[in-house]
Amino acid sequence: MNPLSTHRAAVAVAAAVVLSFTSTGLANGAAGALHRDDNGKITIGIKFDQPGIGLKTPDGTYTGFDVDVAKYVAKQLGHDPSDIVWKEAKSADRETLLQRGDVDFIAASYSITPKRAEKVDFAGPYLLAHQDVLIRADDDSIKKPSDLNNKKLCSVTGSTSAQNVKDKIAPDAQLQEYGGYSECLTGLENGVIDAVTTDDSILAGYAAQPEFKGKFKLGGFKMSNENYGIGVQKGSDLKAEINKALEKMVADGSWQAAVTKNFGPAGYRNEPAPKIGVVVQ
Repeated sequence: MNPLSTHRAAVAVAAAVVLSFTSTGLANGAAGALHRDDNGKITIGIKFDQPGIGLKTPDGTYTGFDVDVAKYVAKQLGHDPSDIVWKEAKSADRETLLQRGDVDFIAASYSITPKRAEKVDFAGPYLLAHQDVLIRADDDSIKKPSDLNNKKLCSVTGSTSAQNVKDKIAPDAQLQEYGGYSECLTGLENGVIDAVTTDDSILAGYAAQPEFKGKFKLGGFKMSNENYGIGVQKGSDLKAEINKALEKMVADGSWQAAVTKNFGPAGYRNEPAPKIGVVVQ
C-alpha cells in the first residue's frame, strides 16, 4: 500500500471510530438524563417561590408537591436526593432551560399547551388543576363565579387569570394586580381584596401555609383545565422513563400522599391522578 493509500485508510478508520463513539454517546445519553454531570448529579428545574408547589426555604431546603414528584421520579431514574441539583425555573425561562440543556427535566406547575409542546416534550400529566379563587373562610357572598362581579379580584402583574375572569365570567369584577401572590393574600386577609385567582393547586399551596391555616377557602369553581406535565428536551427518551415513574408513583400511593401533605390543609379537592398521555381540554 502506498503512503497516500495508508493515509486515507487511517483517516477512514479514525472517522469510523469517531462516528461510532458519537453515535454510542448520543444513544446512551438519550436513554437517561441527557445532561447528567460526570459526578452523577441530575439537575431539575422547579419553582422557588410557590408554597405547596415548589419553595426554597430560608434554610436552603426545598418543599412542595412538585418537589416531591421530582424526587420520586429522580429515584426511579437511579438518583438519591443528594444527587439532585435544584435550579429555579421561572415561567418565562422554562423552554429555554430545556433547549439549552441547563436542566434534565422541569417540574414547575408547567401546564401542557400546544404552543409549549412545539418546543419541548412533556411527560405526564401528573396533576389536573383548575383556575379557581381563594376567598376568606367566613365569606359566604361568593358562591359561584358570577358572584365575582363588583368584587375586588387580585392576581399578580402579568397574569392572565384575573383578565380571563373579567373577560369571560364576571365583567364587572374589579381587577387588582399585585407584585406577588403573597401580597394578594395579605390583602385578602385584611379585607382589602375579596378574592385571589390563579390555579387551585397554587392557591391551595399558599393557603396551607401555617400563617394562613383556617383563614381561607377555595371556591371550587374550576374555571379552566391546567394539565401539569414534566418538561424534557424535544425528542428525549427520558419522557418514557418519567412516565413509567409517574405511573408507579400513583400505583403505590405516593402520589396521593404528596397531594394530601402539600394541599390538604386548604381543603383542596383534587382530581384523581390523570392518565398518562391524556390532556383534558
